[in-house]
Amino acid sequence: MKNLMLLVFLFLFKVAFTQAQLRQGAFFTPEQSKVEMENLAKLYNSEADWKKRANDIKKGIREGAEVMSLKPNKKINATIHSKKMMDGYTVENVFFESLPGVYVTGNLYKPTQFTGKIPAVLAPHGHGNDLRFGEATQKRCATMARMGAVVFAYDMIGHGDMQQCEHKIAPALKLQTINSTRALDFLSQLPEVDKKKIAVSGESGGGTQTFVLAALDNRVAVSVPVVMVSNYFFGGCTCESGMPIHVRPGHATTNVEIAACFAPKPMLLVSDGDDWTRFTPDLEFPHIQRIYSFFDAKKEVENVHLPLEKHDYGPSKRKAAYDFLSNKLGLDISMADESKSKVLPREELTVFNIDNPLPANALKGNDAILSLLKTIK
Repeated sequence: MKNLMLLVFLFLFKVAFTQAQLRQGAFFTPEQSKVEMENLAKLYNSEADWKKRANDIKKGIREGAEVMSLKPNKKINATIHSKKMMDGYTVENVFFESLPGVYVTGNLYKPTQFTGKIPAVLAPHGHGNDLRFGEATQKRCATMARMGAVVFAYDMIGHGDMQQCEHKIAPALKLQTINSTRALDFLSQLPEVDKKKIAVSGESGGGTQTFVLAALDNRVAVSVPVVMVSNYFFGGCTCESGMPIHVRPGHATTNVEIAACFAPKPMLLVSDGDDWTRFTPDLEFPHIQRIYSFFDAKKEVENVHLPLEKHDYGPSKRKAAYDFLSNKLGLDISMADESKSKVLPREELTVFNIDNPLPANALKGNDAILSLLKTIK
């Protein structure tokens, strides 16, 4: 009986300790967040101060997400099929392995006419109904392709064609970070892509994927996290804050600092007046801008705030991204006409079909995925 009670106590202690390491959802009130940000600002007053802080934060993300062994530039052998010719761009269906038996699925958009190496954009999506198949994702990917970029839109785990496990498995953040890195591998290895001009942009949970990947992977040249960077809200899903990336033995951080780890490279924060980004112009943006000033790069970070809009990647937010990306990547803003970007039916964008089935080695079910992830640190 005593041994049983001891085991129960140890289990409950482990659960409580793990929870204490997590900052989830609206962890602070906006008022508490302001105090937290003031305290964080005291930790760095120079480029050297911030570089040390940023290195600690990035190390903490790798440790907390259990991706210390994750390296870039894995050779990707992708299956690309079902090419569709559109007005100024093409769309293809793609899948490839990120881990043995785990497949990243998505759509590849390209301009129909280009010469030499061209920029690329990685396009994670947020939570919602249609996700990769929805109008917001299709419109932005197609339009960016018309502007002259190669664009890859890929599924969150448990959504779209990536149905090998549920979305809210405990290490969802770990697997999505691995998938994002391999998606970047895929993009950067395409022969037409200029490896020095790769951007990443997503909204909400895709915004979290954006700033986490941008912090960890030096190949990202431009970052556009949409309606997500907040100092008091840490993401409402396991895939964003279900692992201890914010609280480590030596420090505690926020998503604002994680986003700022991208300094001094170009970053656009897009915010609105109806969610946790409503304070961005007065709170989060000035804090990040100060960090950029340590590098004499204050002009490289921008904020487009839409106070009358809600939490989405709608037309005004997409326009802000088009303008920023055209400036930073050299895309053709004159081609940013969304009326030319067609929303295709889901069945045309579906990756797995009779001719291209899910590979026989694919892992199936949460237990199989979890067992694999336990072997990776």
